[in-house]
Amino acid sequence: MLRSFVLSAAMTVAFFSLAKAETVLLMAEERGCYWCARWTEEIGPIYPKTAVGKTAPLIRYNRRDETPDVLLTNSVRFTPTFILAHDGQEVGRIEGYPGEDFFWALLKSLFTDANIAIDETGKTNDS
Repeated sequence: MLRSFVLSAAMTVAFFSLAKAETVLLMAEERGCYWCARWTEEIGPIYPKTAVGKTAPLIRYNRRDETPDVLLTNSVRFTPTFILAHDGQEVGRIEGYPGEDFFWALLKSLFTDANIAIDETGKTNDS
């Protein structure tokens, strides 16, 4: 009886894990990176408040450290590098920081190219 319950619970968790797609934006950076600091100053405070930021929460990591659990198409060579990942797989990237206006346009283009809808309702991946 207990074994059936545990198996049923595990299958339910697995189903809901697969049913919910996870989208994140990775930011590969390194110490002393001028453009990383500039992005942090110009975009960092507002990113999580935007529809894009709610659809793809930001995960920052040092490129010299272990890469987050995402299958990358190529290694990261420049900082900052922004990697849009969906279900643990890279679906697009922006190498460098081209300034605030170009950044938003390029990021939205990554979503479009990957057929990922930007959630304009304000819900997060956890909602």
